[in-house]
Amino acid sequence: MDALVKSPPLHALGANSRNEWQVSSAGVDMVRPSPGARPVQVEDRGRTITFDLARTAILVVDMQNDFCHADGWLAHIGVDIGPARTPIPPLQTLLPALRDAAVPVIWVNWGNRADKANLAPNVLHVYNPHGDGAGIGDPLPGRSGTQVLQAGSWSVQVVDELSPVPGDIHVDKYSMSGFHDTVLDSVLRNLGITTLLFAGVNADQCVLCTLQDANFKGYDCLLLEDCSATTSPRFCWDATLYNVRQCFGFVFGSAELLAELASGKPA
Repeated sequence: MDALVKSPPLHALGANSRNEWQVSSAGVDMVRPSPGARPVQVEDRGRTITFDLARTAILVVDMQNDFCHADGWLAHIGVDIGPARTPIPPLQTLLPALRDAAVPVIWVNWGNRADKANLAPNVLHVYNPHGDGAGIGDPLPGRSGTQVLQAGSWSVQVVDELSPVPGDIHVDKYSMSGFHDTVLDSVLRNLGITTLLFAGVNADQCVLCTLQDANFKGYDCLLLEDCSATTSPRFCWDATLYNVRQCFGFVFGSAELLAELASGKPA
């Protein structure tokens, strides 16, 4: 008769299959799945860099309307957004390939609270130094009902050319770092991520600050050169590449990664 007794069904507990328990009324199984390593290789200044695609995610920083659209905030204040749009074509090619390889795509966009309750004057001053302009949370001229960099508004939506898909993850940030006072680190830890690809704008500001904080937290950092850009002067771009390579990680182009994905090595 004992052989006929059925075990209670198991139920998965966890936000994703990378980090979940199996539970039932009879017990708890806390053994996580161990995905096999999927090493891929790229090159930076003559050195081969090998990383595990199974533990990698891409952070796409601030590819949103206020920074990259002709009707957005940067364009309104007179910034040439042409450079900010240069990552769009390579990302259009790379992101679908990464999704097909089960690499999480995480959009880290500036999206502040409507009441700006967590933003100190020093943050507000950077973007409205004289106090009489269109700064964070202020109405965006020319777009009725839209506030600059405000969560939930048109301003913070990813540009149409890079439309996110279901399964992508979105994290709002409120400063130049995507890690400061946000859930980003918790999300990455829950996914079992150790390596981060970086893309977006501005490379010398929000991308770099996020990359630096990732380095400080122990993540392996890889900047995708052609998928990143800045509206700042050229010397800022050059300094960014230098500092990433010197102190925080490595730099390479998306074509190398696409070639690895196409070769079937990560499968």
